[in-house]
Amino acid sequence: MEFFRIHRTIPFMRHALVLNTISLVTFLAAVFFIITRGFHLSIEFTGGTVMEVSYAQTAQLDKVRGAISGLGYTDFQVQNFGTSRDVMIRLPVNEGQTSATQSETVMAALQAAEPGVELRRVEFVGPQVGRELLENGLMALLCVVIGIMVYLGLRFEWKFAVAGVVANLHDVVIILGFFAFFQWEFSLSVLAGVLAVLGYSVNESVVIMDRIRENFRKYRKADVKEVINSAITQTISRTIITHGSTQMMVLAMLFFGGPTLHYFALALTIGIWFGIYSSVFVAAALAMWMGVKREDLVKPVKKEGEGEVEAP
Repeated sequence: MEFFRIHRTIPFMRHALVLNTISLVTFLAAVFFIITRGFHLSIEFTGGTVMEVSYAQTAQLDKVRGAISGLGYTDFQVQNFGTSRDVMIRLPVNEGQTSATQSETVMAALQAAEPGVELRRVEFVGPQVGRELLENGLMALLCVVIGIMVYLGLRFEWKFAVAGVVANLHDVVIILGFFAFFQWEFSLSVLAGVLAVLGYSVNESVVIMDRIRENFRKYRKADVKEVINSAITQTISRTIITHGSTQMMVLAMLFFGGPTLHYFALALTIGIWFGIYSSVFVAAALAMWMGVKREDLVKPVKKEGEGEVEAP
């Protein structure tokens, strides 16, 4: 499906060196901010008090957040769970206060804002649990990267596998760099968004690589640059349809999903745009500079009684 067809090949690889230099500088800046500033980890990673409260009618989450903000809390989470009347509240560790004291103070504020609130459960989540969550999340990220490399190596060729993984890690590190620089809250939902971006980005890379392989078969006399440029040009319409429709959904979550989905949608938005960029200018350019050629993707086959002939 295409909205339009571009009849003239766009010379993307002409600007590959400049754009990849910008990418390298951006990547190094992201690494610098990750190392020097670190992340503003959410309560899920640092530990804190978890409260479950129930309202007689549908809970107004904005009122709940307002009541808790009035107590001086800035780093907390409020979300529905189960039904629209049940609310889960996560509070950070507050020096000098126990979980029982925190819950009593918060319940007093909630009941003052809206009588009839019932406390269902209070528990303390220690930082050890958060550390395990972080370690498991990083392990999941590593497994995804290894899986992507194996998949690309089996489906295409090792040069494309290396280029694809470098491009995907480029996206992940830049997303993390944004969160480190602006000190946006890094939660489990953000980590899920990063993992989603990995899959999303590799899909775009696979589409372009697949078209490059087809064009090596189709344009037998074209050089590598021309083949790559034509492949990217031919997939532009598909890229606009796919990423445009996805971005509209993500923007809906960003603007209307509330605080719970805000940073998840923000991570996806950054990942979508850098995923397009890296698939076109990073992955394709790296494969070209590593010397990918027609023979790497179009393997010769032997026919009985004949010499080697090129695969169709």
